Amino acid sequence: MRCIIILLLLCCLACEQPVAVKEPIPLTEDSTFLTGTFFLVRHAEQVPDYDSCLAEEGFQRAGDLYHYLKDSGIQKIYITSILKSTETLDSMREYLHLDTASYKADSTGEGLIYEITRRDDWGKRLLIIGQGNSLIPVMKSLKAKPPADSISYSDLFMIRKYRDSAKVKKFNYSSIPSIKAKATEK
Repeated sequence: MRCIIILLLLCCLACEQPVAVKEPIPLTEDSTFLTGTFFLVRHAEQVPDYDSCLAEEGFQRAGDLYHYLKDSGIQKIYITSILKSTETLDSMREYLHLDTASYKADSTGEGLIYEITRRDDWGKRLLIIGQGNSLIPVMKSLKAKPPADSISYSDLFMIRKYRDSAKVKKFNYSSIPSIKAKATEK
């Protein structure tokens, strides 16, 4: 009797359908993460004070920046939270109807990287306006090699960021002759 039961159990097990092997679903990486085109520029000239408004030359330069970048396809502007940065971008924000976000300037550039990640802005064309001493760390955090040790008011850097590399181009967007001459003398 025991043999019959064991034999029946073995027959039942032998007749059971084979278990389908589950094939893993390939994960697709977000192809835009850690990529994008970044335009980095120093805020325009200000009157002498830490967080002051722009000087007359600064407002002229902010207008030059607008004319230089108005057809560049910028999708968002990131600024430090100081008044001179805000005034530098006002014409672009107003005429191009661009969204803005602020970031905390630091010595590593990680504050900007954090905000771009938090706001899901990788893969976009972004304008970054900051202080002269914070933009070089931003370039380094984007894995770009800064082409200069300092940034003048008329310098504009375009960084094309890929997943594992970055390319930097430097432009001069100033139309103010006296300031342009001073910037090229350095």
